[in-house]
Amino acid sequence: MKSFFGGSVLKTPLVSLLFLCGLPSVAHPQQAAPKPGPFKASAIQILQIQSEDVKLPAEFQTALYENVIEQVDKTKRFQHVYRDGDSNSGNAPDLVTLQCTVTGFKQGNAETRQVTTVAGATTIAVHMKFTGKDGMSLFETDAKGRVRFLGENLRATYDFGKKVGGVVRQDFIATSSAPK
Repeated sequence: MKSFFGGSVLKTPLVSLLFLCGLPSVAHPQQAAPKPGPFKASAIQILQIQSEDVKLPAEFQTALYENVIEQVDKTKRFQHVYRDGDSNSGNAPDLVTLQCTVTGFKQGNAETRQVTTVAGATTIAVHMKFTGKDGMSLFETDAKGRVRFLGENLRATYDFGKKVGGVVRQDFIATSSAPK
């Protein structure tokens, strides 16, 4: 056998077989169904954060809820942002409901983050479900709130709130009478 880059060249059929098996498929790739939206609604009701399967400290649950409300309100996509249980939400003709369920939580350590900058991160994983007034799902998505470097652990709840605001900006159109 001949030498090729210090090794031996394999017989042509074996090289051809390995080459062909490694080629990507020429079949047409399946395209994902287009995401519906953007949606238009005058009001949103944000339900309390659920965390049945994940043990989430009360201060994190409260901070998550407050940060989500604050960041959704900042988007100016809705005329009204209602809290869970607000009876006035029933009057909105095109109400959207946001339900968040915590799917993962890792409480880090702020001191460890400040010393090492690579350990001690706090992460909160949340599944979001947006539904219409009829209860039908508009869309669902997942997001994570994190604090990796500097900041207290509750900063992860602020990060998650910002991500919810980004989802709202991307998937909802401001109503014409919403304040600018």
